[in-house]
Amino acid sequence: MVATDGPAASRWDRFRPALPYLFILLPAVFALLRDWRPEVLALVLLAGAWHWFMVTSHPGWIERPVLVIVYFVVILAVIGALIRIDTLFTVTALAMFIQSFTLISGWWAYAGLAATAGVLVVARPEQGRTPSQMLFSFLVALLIASAIGLVGQDIRDQNENRKVMIAQLREAGAKLAALAEENANLQARLLTSAREAGVLEERQRMAREIHDTVAQGLTAILTQLEAADAIDDTPAVRSRLSTVRTLARESLNEARRSVQALRPAPLDEAQLATALHGIAAKWSQSTGVPVSVSVTGDPRPLHAEVEITLLRVAQEALVNVGKHASAGRVGVTLSYMEDVVALDVRDDGAGFTLEAANSENAGGFGLIAMRQRVIRLAGDFEIETAPGQGTGISATIPAIPAIPADSEPGSFDRAGNGW
Repeated sequence: MVATDGPAASRWDRFRPALPYLFILLPAVFALLRDWRPEVLALVLLAGAWHWFMVTSHPGWIERPVLVIVYFVVILAVIGALIRIDTLFTVTALAMFIQSFTLISGWWAYAGLAATAGVLVVARPEQGRTPSQMLFSFLVALLIASAIGLVGQDIRDQNENRKVMIAQLREAGAKLAALAEENANLQARLLTSAREAGVLEERQRMAREIHDTVAQGLTAILTQLEAADAIDDTPAVRSRLSTVRTLARESLNEARRSVQALRPAPLDEAQLATALHGIAAKWSQSTGVPVSVSVTGDPRPLHAEVEITLLRVAQEALVNVGKHASAGRVGVTLSYMEDVVALDVRDDGAGFTLEAANSENAGGFGLIAMRQRVIRLAGDFEIETAPGQGTGISATIPAIPAIPADSEPGSFDRAGNGW
């Protein structure tokens, strides 16, 4: 059977199921208006109900040859009876010519045509017809029905070919869309690779600069500290020198890790929240200022760039508090939200004016660097401060989830080897 639904169905496919009912209803209306006969009404209702039961309500039954034969035998018997009563119902027999090619496949469709033509010829109440005349009428009816059926079959084949072509075009369109998406992804990967190559080149340049300046300077400081420790070994001096030596070594290790593009040491073995607790405790121990660290939301691993940026912001903010704020206490809050993660660092120190914060010559480079780090990740950076009212620094960054380290372009070994 031909599908009568779906986007590829033609108007003929959608209209065809209603044809048998029309061929039954139209002659019935004219026949009953001309001469009301209950038997005509009963036979018409029987024909319509039989077609509905066998074809419309159970389309799968037509796939079975035996049930198709039963359907044709009953419907042709009813149509023959109607033609015997009123010749207007000859029109109804024409619907069975169409049904023969619609419901029966192959050469068996011509058997349905022959049966329908035979009923049409035999059932017409014409007196005085000879057998040869009836045979001639049968052959003419069969010839006309076959011609009409062949035309209908050709139209149906064209519809099927059109549907196959439409399906092929849709498949080709889907493949083209998938290819376009793949090309877009490839282009995005190429752009990402180019950007990563540029980042890597810049990191290498900065690594050389750090190696030649900061790292060499820290190494020299450590050498001088060792010499000073040998000269003056009083407990107070030794304690101070030990603290300075520890800070210098940590800074040197951080410089080495930065050169190798690794995560900061506090993040190497811990999540961001744990790392913040660690650097806050160390800072509090070295400055004597109490720090409270609180975490809200559901802590989860984030992209390395996000965690590094927030950690650096926290470190720089604490350094600024230690240098300039004269604070009595500091609060650090890390907030995990659905789409963003926020870091707030607040103190009750001296505060300052925002004009001073924006002045690089006035010692505000740390704030500028923090802002640049956050904005680079499409985040927001805000400062709330006033003289005598403390300072609040807030950094909000999209909560980009973590990816495996071995899948990051340009990622390095975590061995942490020095130069």
